[in-house]
Amino acid sequence: RLAYRYALWRTGAGRDLKAGEYRFDRPMTPIEVVRKIQRGEVYLRPVTFPEGLTIAEMAAIYERAGFGRAAEFAEAARRGDLVAALDPAAEDLEGYLFPDTYALPRRAGAEELVRLMVRRFERAFDAPLREEAARRGLTVRQAVTLASLVEKETGRPDERPLVAAVYHNRLRVGMPLQCDPTVIYALQRDGRWSGNLRREDLRIDSPYNTYRYPGLPPGPIAAPGRASLEAAVRPAEVPYLYFVSRNDGSHVFATTLVEHNRNVRQYQVLYFRNSGGGR
Repeated sequence: RLAYRYALWRTGAGRDLKAGEYRFDRPMTPIEVVRKIQRGEVYLRPVTFPEGLTIAEMAAIYERAGFGRAAEFAEAARRGDLVAALDPAAEDLEGYLFPDTYALPRRAGAEELVRLMVRRFERAFDAPLREEAARRGLTVRQAVTLASLVEKETGRPDERPLVAAVYHNRLRVGMPLQCDPTVIYALQRDGRWSGNLRREDLRIDSPYNTYRYPGLPPGPIAAPGRASLEAAVRPAEVPYLYFVSRNDGSHVFATTLVEHNRNVRQYQVLYFRNSGGGR
């Protein structure tokens, strides 16, 4: 204690110390300790939000990381001033909290983190992407909504522009998007998601059900990353209208219904039958 007080006197930093959590991972002199606290070099804890999460899922990560309660994060994501600045038609920041790794002091509040995530989104969805969206007749909300569908449908970078092209092509010709993740999101909002999508679930009466309602859903269903945002406004120039999973993380694409049905039989019906998943 005496050495520390002496270091404060020598440095004159007694009134400049910054409160916070500090980590000391090597021997340091008392003056070095004081200078570190004077500079406010607080220990930052990382928290990672992967792409494709909802606000509720992000809130759970926030709580598990020890920053606060999940409810605080969810409430911060509904702050009127933040929402209105980005998307006046939205009721919360679903889709606008950019997925990334953030380094924060332990006492950082949910509002501070949410504001940081919004700023990161604004940098990711930059002026060139916004201009590209406008050129295609998409509002920011529509572009982010489409990007969220792409994010949920594929994790492969090479497929994102192809999936985006399928949805652009369907929108252009008036076909329903028939996107399973939108149905899952509708079930989650309704508290009915069991973890397994069933045929009867496709009939849920929700504006997010793209099997029942044409066009894009009312808003984003998850937080897209930069690659999905870019794919949504710069889709591949292909004629595809269909795609189906190969059950290995990739998809096979088709232009005609005949071709698509053949792919479904090969990669879904026969696959599950041969693997013992069907009769």
